[in-house]
Amino acid sequence: MMNEASQGETQSQIAVGLFRSLGNLAATVVGIAHTRLELLTTELQEEVQRAAQLLLWAAVALLAGMLAVFLGALTVIFYFWETHRLLASLLITALFATLAVLAVCMLYAKLRGKPPILQATLTELARDREHLRGGV
Repeated sequence: MMNEASQGETQSQIAVGLFRSLGNLAATVVGIAHTRLELLTTELQEEVQRAAQLLLWAAVALLAGMLAVFLGALTVIFYFWETHRLLASLLITALFATLAVLAVCMLYAKLRGKPPILQATLTELARDREHLRGGV
């Protein structure tokens, strides 16, 4: 009888230890998920702020540049009004077309050179996955 009581007590201690281990595992998984979600939100906030700043400065630059170019073009055309107004107009148009092509090329290069969004979060999640699979 004593042996059975002792065996039952040992099994209940094992069960308690197993539940405690499962609880610790669950707490660890929730902690990892919480940390990764915090990283995700931080990266999203940074990306939104970066995009807003880029849009604002792009709008300011575009407006100022358009005004400067327009007034400069008018100045050149008015200067050559009596002698070569058609040539001046064609050269100004060619200059604007060249600038537009260069701007599109630069935009394309900037978009291709940007790192993928949420790269740090994805890297950490991949590292977590490898640790959980037993790899180091």
